Amino acid sequence: MIGRLPVSLTVAGDEWCIRTDYRDILTIMEAYNDPELSDREKAWIMLNILYVDWEKIPKGLYRDAAEKAVWFLDCGQEEDDKKPPRKLMDWEQDETFLFPAINKVAGREVRAVEYMHWWTFMGYFMEIEDGTFSMVLGIRQKRAKGKKLEKWEQEFYQANKAMCDIKTKYTAEEQAEIEYWNKLLG
Repeated sequence: MIGRLPVSLTVAGDEWCIRTDYRDILTIMEAYNDPELSDREKAWIMLNILYVDWEKIPKGLYRDAAEKAVWFLDCGQEEDDKKPPRKLMDWEQDETFLFPAINKVAGREVRAVEYMHWWTFMGYFMEIEDGTFSMVLGIRQKRAKGKKLEKWEQEFYQANKAMCDIKTKYTAEEQAEIEYWNKLLG
């Protein structure tokens, strides 16, 4: 498979066509970040968006289909059993400075292209070097590991906390509880 981008996944010996445009995958990522959705609902959304003929996959193959989907979303990287790393980026929150960084690497406006394979998009993403996104990500990484920020990083962080801090997404119920206590405590 060297040099070829997958457009289907093998589930129980059968090939199933998948949607590979990066926008479809970012929609899946958006669902996975929605605290209102259960894990089951998130998996259903992933399978429904990714597999072209999702409704034809036998129910007994859902787990295998989901595992193959995750493999695809991870760009063919095998999962390890390590504890998941702390969240350092958010596709939605970081969109305004993430796409310019990807565009710089790609040499074009990627949102304007009709189609771009997820793995190609992620290849561009992995090559981001200089710029706002890499600076924010570097600050987030240092803070996550408890490392000291350089003076210029501290200044940038203080001036751009809203950009640098990953916002926690709460369910409507959790948000109402937070607002209740904030109002109560003044």
